[in-house]
Amino acid sequence: MLTRVKSAVAGFMGGIMAGGSSGSGGNTGSELPLKFPYMRPDFLGLSPDEIECSADHIARPILILKETRRLPWATGYAEVINAGKSALNEDQACCEVVVARRRPMSYCPPSTPSKTPTAKRRNSLPNGEGLGLHMEHSRLGEESEGLVFHYWALFDGHAGSGAAVVASRLLQHHIACQLQAVIEILRNLASPPPTVLGEEPDCNPYLQGNTPHRALTRAASLRGATGAPGSPCSTPPPPRFFTEKKIQHESLVIGAIENAFKEMDAQIEREKQVFNITGGCTALTVVYLLGKLFVGNAGDSRAIIIRNNEIIPMSTEFTPESERQRLQFLGFMQPHLLGNEFTHLEFPRRVQRKEVGKRMLYRDFTMNGWAYKTIEDEDLKFPLIYGERKKFVFQARVLATIGVTRGLGDHDLKVHDSNIFIKPFLSCCPEVKVYNLMHYEHGADDVLVMGTDGLWDVLSNQEVAEAVTTFLANCDPDDLHRYTMAAQDLVMRARGVLRDRGWRITNERLGSGDDISVFIIPLMYGNRQP
Repeated sequence: MLTRVKSAVAGFMGGIMAGGSSGSGGNTGSELPLKFPYMRPDFLGLSPDEIECSADHIARPILILKETRRLPWATGYAEVINAGKSALNEDQACCEVVVARRRPMSYCPPSTPSKTPTAKRRNSLPNGEGLGLHMEHSRLGEESEGLVFHYWALFDGHAGSGAAVVASRLLQHHIACQLQAVIEILRNLASPPPTVLGEEPDCNPYLQGNTPHRALTRAASLRGATGAPGSPCSTPPPPRFFTEKKIQHESLVIGAIENAFKEMDAQIEREKQVFNITGGCTALTVVYLLGKLFVGNAGDSRAIIIRNNEIIPMSTEFTPESERQRLQFLGFMQPHLLGNEFTHLEFPRRVQRKEVGKRMLYRDFTMNGWAYKTIEDEDLKFPLIYGERKKFVFQARVLATIGVTRGLGDHDLKVHDSNIFIKPFLSCCPEVKVYNLMHYEHGADDVLVMGTDGLWDVLSNQEVAEAVTTFLANCDPDDLHRYTMAAQDLVMRARGVLRDRGWRITNERLGSGDDISVFIIPLMYGNRQP
């Protein structure tokens, strides 16, 4: 991501290429085999020569789908490489139709690398090989023993493309694995999810309000409890509560996505010991299931829905500023993570020694506003969250190193020239937002736009919505290629044109020099799904 990682950790850049990695202690990444080779998205159908040609940082060719029917729902896609910040395009993308088959959760083993040749070993789900998890469109109706979901994802790598490549191959399989445990529940929408698996909610008389113990006082309930004096051990205790929280089916899908992100992050950490998996990445995913879109975001990519000229944000960017209070609270509760070099307090600027004893504006994790405090020697430490202005944009960083606070990987990332790890402040947990497609009848121009931050750094939600709406209005509604062409148009608007003073967009503003990846997903196809 453009200017995301400080120059101090520039040695990590391009680490997935042979000899391009640096690490701390033990084997360096270049001495280990790759988990997966670097590549562009499978659905682009690029040859090795085409992949090499696409990495032209001067011409920056925009890549689009060669065939209109290679992605579900006639989804459009376009991408472009950065203007030279890294040798490779550190964005990755994935789009599949996936089936989670009926198997117990115990079927999903930890992905411990095997020394058995790939062709001979039984493939485990998190490694995503040979299980037939993604299906041909013609077979969707045949799958009655599993749960089918549509999946789109963008991964924006930093300090190397290794984590993004791995996540783009495996995260969908972790989601399928998490859904396996609740397939039967999700297929039976008429009954609420049981609080305890294997227990029928209607069989518990205490949850129906007609129990004879309903009038028991708290004291009587405690006296009659198992283990109380005069109470036989064989007598089941009367209930102390008669209601329980009702859980919706969509909450199980949200929980599956959240756990899948955590499992993906844990797998990257484990396998970094035996594979060359460089850097970290943000992750933005969309899952279509139960007639709803589940948008999960960990990082600063973004998704919006454009419906009847209305803009509906479907994600929140996680940056040091948006997560300031969480980060400051962690630094306050566990000061050892700051290495005696940083302070969890925030000031409008760096505190100078001559200001010790004076009163200066500050705020901590309990505050949204600002107040004055007397400056002490401790306040001379570098702030946990500190921003500076670059290219007319104010950018804040965590521990003076990274400008994003959620994502996958980054387990080895440290503050420059120190032993202070960044990872404790980075969360792999996504925020999941839900959009019910069945509540609206969508037209051909109603779409969901997913983009990495290379798009949103230079174009606002309103600019993107106006560009997409205008482009689609001038296309034949029956042309399935229209969404890919709209994605190409968006990428072109964000990249701009190369002039004497760099890449420029409208009004001579600076264009994006970052990698840019865009999905445009037409929503009307969701209304047509059975």
